[in-house]
Amino acid sequence: MIIQSLSFYLFSFVTVGAAVMVISARNPVHSVLFLILAFFNAAGLFVLLGAEFIAMILVVVYVGAVAVLFLFVVMMLDISFSELRQGFLQYLPIGAVVGIILLAELLMIVGSWVFSPANSSFKLNPIPDLTRVTNTEAIGQILYTDYIYLFQGAGVVLLVAMVGAIVLTLRSRPGVKKQSISDQINKPTTDSVEIKKVQPGSGAQ
Repeated sequence: MIIQSLSFYLFSFVTVGAAVMVISARNPVHSVLFLILAFFNAAGLFVLLGAEFIAMILVVVYVGAVAVLFLFVVMMLDISFSELRQGFLQYLPIGAVVGIILLAELLMIVGSWVFSPANSSFKLNPIPDLTRVTNTEAIGQILYTDYIYLFQGAGVVLLVAMVGAIVLTLRSRPGVKKQSISDQINKPTTDSVEIKKVQPGSGAQ
């Protein structure tokens, strides 16, 4: 129990510290690196909770794909830090309002646990018996039975967002050569290949 408690506090403090550095670091590349560190420590917390599948998904999907994609995008973009700092004060009131709302919601959740500990034990569905099924199977049973409509709805939302991003970034510019696969397939052989009969000893001219 002592090792588990020490591991929990270690992962928790590193996760919180990395999350703070994500939003406070001046260099965007450093922010992405701290984000990767926060993902790894969050995966460690999931392992301590017995959710190995979620920890693996967090590392493979978020660290291996999303965070690395953010890192490459930030490194490839020519970001002007002076322009970003100029608009900071303009959006500061909106950011402060959003931060206060989020802080109030977190205080309400923590307060409900402190003043009414019984509320923390309320769950929409009972936890499956992990002695009979694996962790992955238990997640699949809950996700694809009780929350199947919400799962499909989330997939539709992500699909619409992906299609919208493609439509917004698709631009037709004049002078850009595009490949026409049908024209290439239907092109006669005589237009692209010329067969010549070379006499022995004369060479190619």
